[in-house]
Amino acid sequence: MTTLDNLLGDASSFIWGPWLLIPLLLLTGLYLTVLLRGIQVRRFRLAFWLAFVRRKDPGAEGDISHYQALSTALAATVGVGNIAGVATAIALGGPGAVFWMWFTGMVGMATKYSEAFLGVRFRRTDAAGEQSGGPMHYLRRGIKGPLGIFLGGFFAVAGALASFGIGNMTQANTVAANVNEEWGVSAAVTGAIIVMLAAAVILGGIKSIGRVTSLFVPVMIVIYIVGAAAVLAFNIGEVPGALGLIFTDAFTGTAATGGFAGAAVAAAIRYGVARGIFSNESGLGTGGIAAAAAKTTHPVRQALVSMTQTFIDTLVVVSFTALTIVVTGVWKEAGPDEAASFTARAFAEGLPGTWGSIIVTLSVIFFAFSTLLGWSYYGERCMEYLFGRKAVFPYRIVFIIVIYIGATIALKPVWTFSDVMNGLMALPNLVGLIILSPLVYRETRAYFRGDEHADESRPRSGV
Repeated sequence: MTTLDNLLGDASSFIWGPWLLIPLLLLTGLYLTVLLRGIQVRRFRLAFWLAFVRRKDPGAEGDISHYQALSTALAATVGVGNIAGVATAIALGGPGAVFWMWFTGMVGMATKYSEAFLGVRFRRTDAAGEQSGGPMHYLRRGIKGPLGIFLGGFFAVAGALASFGIGNMTQANTVAANVNEEWGVSAAVTGAIIVMLAAAVILGGIKSIGRVTSLFVPVMIVIYIVGAAAVLAFNIGEVPGALGLIFTDAFTGTAATGGFAGAAVAAAIRYGVARGIFSNESGLGTGGIAAAAAKTTHPVRQALVSMTQTFIDTLVVVSFTALTIVVTGVWKEAGPDEAASFTARAFAEGLPGTWGSIIVTLSVIFFAFSTLLGWSYYGERCMEYLFGRKAVFPYRIVFIIVIYIGATIALKPVWTFSDVMNGLMALPNLVGLIILSPLVYRETRAYFRGDEHADESRPRSGV
């Protein structure tokens, strides 16, 4: 096991090191931001309106509404990365890592837009009549020749494997550990309950997933944010200093203090970007898979909706988690090995009685369960691409069984495995986004020049 841990650690360090994925992710996001002329800022009002006011495109082809597609993507991304992932970034990179999470999220909105655009643009109907899209399809169909075939297949294999790591075992294990610590329920019992609930949703396919996530994802996010806002309200005098610390330490590093060992700027960037991607998945390509299922009249419309997911995940939920950890000072009280408990400690110290620990435990349960649902669909689409529709049902069964395994065994190497698989998904996807970026630019520009007058009810300002 030690050898496996070392191999995974070396692979993760190389993939997420300063010379490969981190600069590629940031530069791709910056490039797409410039190419699309800051679409995440200029068109944000329209994107928000389409996502939360319009919510549907009547008469459009697809499996679920574009709001349900957004909620499915949010279900997959608003997970333990928003709780444990943020804490780990701060524990290893200092408060400055939060700035780089924000930066990754901001430029990642343009990346997410492009992924979703291409996901809808190159989607196809599978043998069961469902829409299938995502990087495996736009890499294969958008890039002609052996390169497209290789990149599409590479992504699909990495995505199918990653679904059992980041999207399954790590989530189930985190829930089981938190429930055991908070209420003393055994991992076996928790695992069995998660399996039954997940099976009831996953076996129904994307329409079932879309219905469930559209109902409880907004509720779980609001409950968590209200709890975090209460912590900040009780520590309101510390908020300006916490924000200042985040911005200064992003460029100067963090000195050793309390139980914190100190971190250089390079560590802040590395862990901020890596955990930012773990949280919002911009660059991984998964947003394109969810977007492809949406009922939408044009790829641009769903792409605008999809980019709000990165905003909500990283610039809202992650921000609340990070600020609660920094304002309460818990990051200085313990070493990196205790990072997973940072958020729970922050809520426990910031709220009276047992409310803090209860909110965090419930949030972990809902966040992790929603991630299981979203990633089951991502893995399913990758399997369908590789082996055809006949592989979908067996995949769902295996995915559900693995949930119980993840809840009941020690999983230290799985977190590193998840980082490796995330990186292997991102590499072909980012290469494809760069190659296909002229197409995204041309068709986005044509859409807004045409002005889509058929939709007279949308807000006119800023469009």
